[in-house]
Amino acid sequence: MNLYTRLVLPLLITLFLGFTKIYFGEAAKSWEGVFSYLPHVNTVLIICGFTWSLLVLTKIGKIALLKQYDINQEDNLKARKVFTQINVLEKVAKFMIIVLGIGLILISFESIRQIGVGLFASAGVAGIIIGFSAQKAIGTLIAGVQIAITQPFRLEDAVVVEGEWGWIEEINLNYVVVRLWDQRRLILPSTYFLEKPFQNWTRSSSDIIGSVFIHTDYSISFDALRAELDRILELTDLWDKKVKVLQVTDAKEFTVESRILVSAKNSPTAWDLRVYVREKMVEFIQKNYPESLPKTRINLTSSEKK
Repeated sequence: MNLYTRLVLPLLITLFLGFTKIYFGEAAKSWEGVFSYLPHVNTVLIICGFTWSLLVLTKIGKIALLKQYDINQEDNLKARKVFTQINVLEKVAKFMIIVLGIGLILISFESIRQIGVGLFASAGVAGIIIGFSAQKAIGTLIAGVQIAITQPFRLEDAVVVEGEWGWIEEINLNYVVVRLWDQRRLILPSTYFLEKPFQNWTRSSSDIIGSVFIHTDYSISFDALRAELDRILELTDLWDKKVKVLQVTDAKEFTVESRILVSAKNSPTAWDLRVYVREKMVEFIQKNYPESLPKTRINLTSSEKK
């Protein structure tokens, strides 16, 4: 059953209840006993049907908008941006529709409506008390809306949070789910991303640069390493042919540190490329420059006897 078919059912139920209320409107006033409650039950069901219809209509609107964007394409920055905004806004709209429906049901009760009028004068004080008691919950909801508008990250952005590498899998009003590289899920409150720093590796584009560090002895030939890096990258489709750099970034007491920078079309591919390059470079050094593997030198000298 598609969504359009699902919309027919709540609409038909709501229309049927509406016609019933109109048809029995005057006659229902004279009903007694248990039947006297039927008009009010009918009103509550109409509100429920109307709320149900709006929720389904919101879902249809979301799907219709997202059909225009493909998040699985390589250059999916705009698609991820739209997906993030629409998903969060859908949750906000559903929340408001449900609250509105509950409110309409409550005020349909005469006794509750009269109590509400009597408490109207103290509503300001009650609002302040509720505001203080629910400060964190309200702050988290507002943070979720702010994330949808400002978009410090989007769905499927590659991020480093709490020292963990992963991808934004789900953005809700009050929490965000990060899918870690080992398939664990890191769940954080929305306020976390507004209060603490984190790394977003794919904010401006889907392209990403990966780094590989190689530690060797001082006797290694850097020209040979660069030539081998060229050969390795030309043999793989993981590299997007944009960035290719090998630089000596540090010279320590026993080893030399070389940093390799390579680019890929997205973060998962960059991870695979880094692993591939690291493996092939280590194999190259093992076979061709075994004497340049990291080692510790000790010089033993005998002191002259006097």
